[in-house]
Amino acid sequence: MFNKTTLYGCTLAFGILGPILFPAYISQITILWLMVVFALTWDIMGGQMGYNSLGNIFFFGIGMYVCAIVQVGLYFDVAEYTAHSGAVKVNFTSSEYFIGFALGTITAAIVSALLAVVFGWIGFGLRGPYFSIGTLGVAIAAGELMGAWDYVGGGGGMSLPGFPGDSDGSAFYYVIMFSLAIATFLFLKWLYASRFSLAINAIRDDEEKAEGMGIQTKRYKTVAWSISAFFLGISGAIFGNMTGFIEPLEVAFPTVTFGIFMVLMALLGGKGTLWGPIIGAILFHVIKEFTWTYLLGWQWIALGMLIVINVVFFQQGIVGWMQDKWPEKFGIEVDEQLGVEESQNAEVAK
Repeated sequence: MFNKTTLYGCTLAFGILGPILFPAYISQITILWLMVVFALTWDIMGGQMGYNSLGNIFFFGIGMYVCAIVQVGLYFDVAEYTAHSGAVKVNFTSSEYFIGFALGTITAAIVSALLAVVFGWIGFGLRGPYFSIGTLGVAIAAGELMGAWDYVGGGGGMSLPGFPGDSDGSAFYYVIMFSLAIATFLFLKWLYASRFSLAINAIRDDEEKAEGMGIQTKRYKTVAWSISAFFLGISGAIFGNMTGFIEPLEVAFPTVTFGIFMVLMALLGGKGTLWGPIIGAILFHVIKEFTWTYLLGWQWIALGMLIVINVVFFQQGIVGWMQDKWPEKFGIEVDEQLGVEESQNAEVAK
């Protein structure tokens, strides 16, 4: 049986001891947990249900903007706050910051989930590549619209309240992001052990047959996307405060970076599995940080080669390949008689 306890222990130990042992890299490790959330939430749709969304970054950006509006709007006029002329200079107290951050994060999660419901009822009329392209279009359009909305700073961006006190808040944001990654994992672990998982897997395998069996596919698809959007909205709220500045195309709706990364990480680790996206996110983030540090100028070539290797040699991902190689270690029972018959059939076919 695959020793999951060891994985749990190592992951938890690294999450707790990582920033203590490597304090200079606390920001990079925080981004690592963000990558884990990205991969896990994308896999709900793309891996478990077979709907490859290229626009999940939309909910990340919406969460970021919603949180910022709530944080500022609780105490000041948002339009004046974002005025390019600097009409208002704001100093938030500790209580104002933390109350605004908490309420903003909750609101970001709720609004993102509600928007998933709205767009789900519209977008789930599309399937296959049409759904992927449609969701990508929503994410790109959102970035352009936010860039033209002066209320939130337009293309010039929007500064968020600074972390109170003399600290930059890196430890605080680390704890919050790590907690979000753990909460996302535990929730999905419970979800994938329920009947809900059977329904969305049936949609992935054959949606028409699932509908014929009485499964209300549109409802399950909408709920699955809403769950993904909920956690992405929270991650956007945290990341926006962590960076301290929101820019629509590069920070809030980075479709060509974060938007693609979340897909690649799930594919690299093994989509449709619980641990695959986590392993893929960790491996991808390490490679990304290495190439950005030591191969600057070649980093996109290195990532492109990673995609090619993944597609050509590991189409099922690392975990999927390991399951095929050592099924008994994952608790997968193989019918030996069936395997013999398949081998004989293959020989006859030759």
